[in-house]
Amino acid sequence: MLDSNSTAFTNPNVHPSTFILIGIPGLEAAHVWISIPFCVGYLLALLGNCSLLFIIKTDSSLHKPMYLFLSMLAVADLTVCTTAVPKLLGIFWFHDREIRFEACLTQVFLIHSCSTMESGFFLAMAFDRYVAICNPLRHSAVLTHAVTWGMGLAVVLRGTALLSPHPFLLRWLPYCRTNVIPHSYCEFMALIKIACAETRVRRAYSLIVAFLTGGVDFILIICSYVLILHTVFHLPSKDARLKTLGTCGSHVCVILVSYTPAFFSFLTHRFGQHVAPHVHIFVANIYLLVPPMVNPIIYGVRTKKIRDRFLKLFSSSKPLN
Repeated sequence: MLDSNSTAFTNPNVHPSTFILIGIPGLEAAHVWISIPFCVGYLLALLGNCSLLFIIKTDSSLHKPMYLFLSMLAVADLTVCTTAVPKLLGIFWFHDREIRFEACLTQVFLIHSCSTMESGFFLAMAFDRYVAICNPLRHSAVLTHAVTWGMGLAVVLRGTALLSPHPFLLRWLPYCRTNVIPHSYCEFMALIKIACAETRVRRAYSLIVAFLTGGVDFILIICSYVLILHTVFHLPSKDARLKTLGTCGSHVCVILVSYTPAFFSFLTHRFGQHVAPHVHIFVANIYLLVPPMVNPIIYGVRTKKIRDRFLKLFSSSKPLN
């Protein structure tokens, strides 16, 4: 089946009706075992993010900018992992490697646009921490509900507008060599690499978009935390410094968990020719699954209000007050 699909498509003017996803190349024999932590991680991501959304929605004391941005992040996390992981588990469990051309392009758009939105929400949360620590008296005046939702809408519109061309750029390419994608999900660069046409302009556009979103966001997040640290270390007492830093701890942990595999995957796709394919694909899957799984845990452990509500939610059958 795999050989037939990969050799029969030879007309450069026609798109394949389906692509074939390999999974994690070189680790096919271990797919069933690899699926166990991936399935557990996906279930934890669903449970954690849905619980987080429910807690924030039902507790009016959490209707503050930081938690509203966190709820937006949870929706983006759920979209990213749900777009990729069920198909990945289908490959691991049932050898269901086929994905229709249109579904593949939809997967490309959802994964890339929502990942871009995640980066934007991280920046919004960093801005919230900056205002709360560096200018606390004006925090409620600056980050009103209207401004908070406006920032969230701007992040969504940015991700949608900049990533909408990706599926069209891929649709207009001929795939005359093969329809086999050596990846576990449809990813922009993975499709670019199997196209039999000049792709420099498309690669350049993808690189520019990545810099204007994740790259610029990361630079601005670093700048905000430089200003935060400058303010913190000028506080008069050690206890005040530790308490203030503690309010940023969750956000910093989430950023590190999310950006580390994202940058590794991005750089490997473009410059890491000597990185083993199974290492790259494995990290790419971790990038889609681990942050959505870990983010609610980090905030649940480090944020007392969320932790208390979470414990009440799962330890008592009484209705929440």
